[in-house]
Amino acid sequence: MTDRQPARHVGRSILALFAGFVLVVVLSILTDVILRAAGVYPPLGQPAPAGPLALATIYRTAFGVAGSYVTARLAPYAPMGHALTGGVIGLVLSIIGAVAAWGHAEKFGAHWYPVALVILALPTAWAGGKIRVRQLG
Repeated sequence: MTDRQPARHVGRSILALFAGFVLVVVLSILTDVILRAAGVYPPLGQPAPAGPLALATIYRTAFGVAGSYVTARLAPYAPMGHALTGGVIGLVLSIIGAVAAWGHAEKFGAHWYPVALVILALPTAWAGGKIRVRQLG
C-alpha cells in the first residue's frame, strides 16, 4: 500500500458520509416543502399536529435508511462502519435539534417528535448498512 492509499480512503469515506447526509437533507426538505404547499403541514412557525408529525417520522426514517445505504454503498471499505458513523453523526444532530426545540413546542409541536428522531437515528443507519452488507454477500 502506498502513502496515497490511506489519504484516498479518507477522502472517499468523507465523500460517502457527505453523500448520504445530503440525500437525507434534500429529500426531507423537498418533502416538507411539497407537503406544506399541499396543505398537509401548517405554515412555517406554527406547530404541526400529531398526524403530520407521524408522517414526517415515517418518511424521515425511510430517508435515513436510504441515506445510510448510499453511505455504505459509496464506502471504500467497511460499509456497515460507515453507515453507523453516519448514524452517530445523525444522532448527535438529532440530539442538538431536540434540545433546541424542547422549549419551543409552540413553534415545533409535540416533544415526542424530536425524541423519536433521536431514538431512530442509529436503527435507520444500521438498516441502511445492513441492506448493503446483504448485497455484498
